[in-house]
Amino acid sequence: MKKSLSLFIFLCLFGVASAQNRPAFWQEIQDFKTENEANPPQKNPILLVGSSSFTMWKDVAAYFPDKTIINRGFGGSSLYDLNFYSEEILKPYAPKQIIIYCGENDFAADATLRPDQVFNRFKHFYAKIRKQHPKIPVDYISIKLSPSRENLWPQFIATNALIKKFMERKPNAEYIDITKAMNGADGKTRRDLFLEDMLHMKPEGYEIWKKVMNPYLK
Repeated sequence: MKKSLSLFIFLCLFGVASAQNRPAFWQEIQDFKTENEANPPQKNPILLVGSSSFTMWKDVAAYFPDKTIINRGFGGSSLYDLNFYSEEILKPYAPKQIIIYCGENDFAADATLRPDQVFNRFKHFYAKIRKQHPKIPVDYISIKLSPSRENLWPQFIATNALIKKFMERKPNAEYIDITKAMNGADGKTRRDLFLEDMLHMKPEGYEIWKKVMNPYLK
């Protein structure tokens, strides 16, 4: 009895320790796997990968009713995380197009990062996409200028410029600029497009994204 109790306690402690040692977003990735098993992904979708601006766009399919969209955004993720989980978020799918929104959280997690460092993370992820999908269209949505992160705007703007230049030189690649469309008459980001956290968007913000993105969707 004592041995059984000791073994039970050991297994419980081992399970807690294992959970604590799991990398960030491990559970979100497991949830994607579970969803894929329950509902095998359709062929030739538009695959969305990135951070919470995609995660919270839960009704994205309603904005593009004539498209097949698979949303694999996981909230809080950075380009570092997309690289870390590249196999899990790319390999299970056979998309006709991939759209990326990511980069904000890299700087939010480490404000000392330089734009060229985050740009290099993007290039690394882009190379991983091209290894699996050499010819499909790949699009990058510019980092939005969230009011709550105004202190990081210079890094966002500089990183956007680097990625824009990179994408313009690549075949089957597009840079989608949503920053200008989110500005008001005064040329500044419209705060009314955001929730109270001034980071995530209201449906009105996503309506703007829809209008800007529509011409690029395959």
